[in-house]
Amino acid sequence: MEFFHSVAEHFNEGGWGMWPILVCLLVTLAILFDRISILYKKLNIDKHAFLEGLKGHIFSGNLQQAISYTASQKPVPLTNIVKAGLMQVSKGDAEVQAAMDEASLRELPRLEARTGYLAMLGNVATLCGLLGTVSGLIGCFAAVSAPGISAEAKSQMLTAGIAEAMNCTAFGLGTGIISLVFFSVLQGRTQHMVDDINETTVGVLNLVVANRDKITANSKAA
Repeated sequence: MEFFHSVAEHFNEGGWGMWPILVCLLVTLAILFDRISILYKKLNIDKHAFLEGLKGHIFSGNLQQAISYTASQKPVPLTNIVKAGLMQVSKGDAEVQAAMDEASLRELPRLEARTGYLAMLGNVATLCGLLGTVSGLIGCFAAVSAPGISAEAKSQMLTAGIAEAMNCTAFGLGTGIISLVFFSVLQGRTQHMVDDINETTVGVLNLVVANRDKITANSKAA
């Protein structure tokens, strides 16, 4: 309770410049909760377990079982891209690659969506803090140069100006640091997932090519 009271007090001392920084912070937190939930939970899948299950069906030449297995997995970009490729196996290797490339163009933006705004918000928050700092310093200079004002009043105006400047600086930098750090973390997570997708799709294509004779024979027997 003491902490929140202290934060509220510093926020009031920061003046008008604290409000745009607060907006940046709230939007940053909303994006963070959204992207962390999506990248670490909703779109996450164990690629090794998925590949091991898929290999058994492809090694046996059972394309329909491979498609059914992929379709039964969590509908994340990796499984959707692989499924798109498996659906075109009967048409040839080039068609499989083209189908996975097309699916990648559709699915990968789901991984990258909204993360880029964190960098922008971090920069905007820092600049808003700088603007509030300049505003506070202008108030300080106005207090010092104002004629006909008592020394006590000037001291109060000077204190208020310095408080506005320092609080805006601290709040703006704090928000900017949070935004930029998590932007880097989420970018790293996104790149890791993209690398997993690229590795898996190449592996699946190689499996299909290596076992095409079995798949063709199985399809004819069916």
